[in-house]
Amino acid sequence: MNGPAPSSSSWSVSEESLRRYVKFASESCIQELLSSSEAGRFGNASNGWKVVRHDPTGVEISKRDTGSLQSFRSRRILTSVSPEQFIKVANAIDAAKQWEGDLVEATHIRNIDENLSVIRLRFGENSKPLFRNREFIVYERRETMQDGTLVVAVASLPKEMAEGLEPTNRKKKNSIRGFLVESGWVLEKLDDTSCMITYVVQLDPIGWLPKCFVNRLNTKLVMVIDNLRKLAQTSLPSLPPP
Repeated sequence: MNGPAPSSSSWSVSEESLRRYVKFASESCIQELLSSSEAGRFGNASNGWKVVRHDPTGVEISKRDTGSLQSFRSRRILTSVSPEQFIKVANAIDAAKQWEGDLVEATHIRNIDENLSVIRLRFGENSKPLFRNREFIVYERRETMQDGTLVVAVASLPKEMAEGLEPTNRKKKNSIRGFLVESGWVLEKLDDTSCMITYVVQLDPIGWLPKCFVNRLNTKLVMVIDNLRKLAQTSLPSLPPP
């Protein structure tokens, strides 16, 4: 006689509980992103952020200790791309493609609201160790603040909720479900053709990987600002002849 099925496989998520959680969690994520964007600027306290280097491309890289893993932040002023142009590529799927080229699946699982959805990101066997055979179930919320600042908040659903919404594929023995802590973008308009971009990320790939190795790779993730800038510029409409 077969034993009872694992509780995670029968755990279900109601639409209302999913909506309540994601709205509450994404609001908290937005406030944390705004706080991280302001930290260390205009005389504001650093809130634990420490600048570790300035990249030749103009990107400032900072880190903050948040337990065993570290959060990383990149900031850059873009002078040839507006927030409205950059926001088109500042999303979970385009960022994941820049993290690792072997993104084999990017699927919208559920639309919660017009600006809020749940997404599945899955990386293949040929990915770098940080992403190899890993998938992430994340929410993405896009919000325009009263002052015009654009915010994109991205983070993983809790393990039980993600499992109830999208059960782990047991047939793929090497598949691992990673965890993306409160991450995302803040885009502040400076003038019609320039903006300040802040990107915050903390990714825990789960599984056996040295924490120092994960922290080094997290540093590289925040460098996608420059890649996305190029992507945004290539998508600009051509100007009509004078």
